[in-house]
Amino acid sequence: MVAGREGGAETWAILASLINRAKLQDIDPRHYLTAVLKRIVSGRTKINQLHVLLPWNGKAERDSSQAKLAA
Repeated sequence: MVAGREGGAETWAILASLINRAKLQDIDPRHYLTAVLKRIVSGRTKINQLHVLLPWNGKAERDSSQAKLAA
């Protein structure tokens, strides 16, 4: 395996998927991952709320907040 172990390969596949999905959503992957890790470490996002951190949910949240600012 490329990652050395099956678990490492699975982790890399998840990370690569998140990075590519962020790119597809026109989100800078570095900023996205930094923000996600900060929210998890700080406790602002609880374990049962991790779905809100997915790139496509973050883009929807960002777009709605921009629409509110424009109105």
